[in-house]
Amino acid sequence: MASSSDSWIKEYNEAVKMVDDINAMISERSSLPVSGPETQRHASAIRRKITILGTRLDGLQSLLSRPTGKPLTEKEMNRRKDMVANLRSKVNQMASAFNMSNFANRDSLLGPESKPDAMSRTVGVDNSGLVGLQRQIMKEQDEDLEKLEETIVSTKHIALAVNEELDLQTRLIDDLDQHVDVSDSRLRRVQKNLAVLNRRTRDSCSCMCMLLAVIGIVILAVVIYLLIKYL
Repeated sequence: MASSSDSWIKEYNEAVKMVDDINAMISERSSLPVSGPETQRHASAIRRKITILGTRLDGLQSLLSRPTGKPLTEKEMNRRKDMVANLRSKVNQMASAFNMSNFANRDSLLGPESKPDAMSRTVGVDNSGLVGLQRQIMKEQDEDLEKLEETIVSTKHIALAVNEELDLQTRLIDDLDQHVDVSDSRLRRVQKNLAVLNRRTRDSCSCMCMLLAVIGIVILAVVIYLLIKYL
């Protein structure tokens, strides 16, 4: 077993501690709401730690490829490679649970594809440089989160505008329905009045016909009487 002064072992122990911290944060998710700002912030913090942990593992792997100080035996080298592989397997599982594409591609957290991957950024970097690199990655993630927040706020404003427009259209449709109901009621009243007028007209025509018939009969009787009298 390497001594505690071994810088690689120190980095490895810190990586193991980060794994424990991430597992504890994942366990805390069960006490949070299913969705909401607090849950999203908690998930973002977990993704950020997973990304930083991945950078640490890349740094550990890079240190094994260019060992400094006393050369390691082949057995010790293989043991350390296995240690890194085991940790990376755990990180990949955690990243997969958070839809981080099996941690093979962390562009969603590190930025556009034009940014170099974590492995290439650790080449030639010592332990203090790794700390600076991790801080830089956290800063980039904060900037990406701010951009995401701006996009969410903009989307929210658009959604509110669309909702207001839908409310306006709904009110216009309700007003149109009301006007249609009023027009329909007026049309029914007009039809009713026309039916009454038509019935009265028929009644008037019947009375007029009867009067004309009576007058015709009287005239015919008078004519017959005169013809009988003077003939």
